[in-house]
Amino acid sequence: MPLPLIKAKARLILAHGAGAPCDSLFMNMLALALAHYQIEVQRFNFPYMQRSIELGSKRPPDKMAVLQQHFMVQINQADSSLPLFIGGKSMGGRVASMLNLLDVPQVKAVFAFGYPFHPPGKSQWRTAHFDTLPLPLHIVQGERDPFGKRAELAELNWPQVKVHWLTAADHDFKPTKASGLNQQQLIADAAAYCSGKIDEILLAGARN
Repeated sequence: MPLPLIKAKARLILAHGAGAPCDSLFMNMLALALAHYQIEVQRFNFPYMQRSIELGSKRPPDKMAVLQQHFMVQINQADSSLPLFIGGKSMGGRVASMLNLLDVPQVKAVFAFGYPFHPPGKSQWRTAHFDTLPLPLHIVQGERDPFGKRAELAELNWPQVKVHWLTAADHDFKPTKASGLNQQQLIADAAAYCSGKIDEILLAGARN
């Protein structure tokens, strides 16, 4: 479901997280914030989520290969009139980052909003593919996200991975009351960061 806007500079195919559909409150807020920066957002539901909606009951995500296959369908069907970027919330961002390893020359970079570096409280890291990414992966992460906190990542780095930290935010970019911030402000921060990186990539491409 693309969000229409005037004079878009880029298209971002945005996948949802494991437990909420593409039109969740978070996804709606993020899509609107990105549209403010002339980024056309195209959202979709993975098949398991669509079945969950139709049946009215929760279903677990499909296997990674199935999720990747469906994401690739979205990429292959995308209009080529705009520069293409992909990304997602949590699990959706992880799927997009793994597509980065495939032959998808039309995609210029990947954006993950709240990357699930590991399950909360566990040390099963989901970063094995980070060392071989051929394209940039930009991650927007809450400082206190239980799926990957700032302190846990302080000593880690990968060639193509950049992390932008959101002050006092959790996995859904909700901050602590003491921070004086709100979720909408942090989502706007995430969108501004995404827009800035897209501008850098497009400018570099224009120079080449």
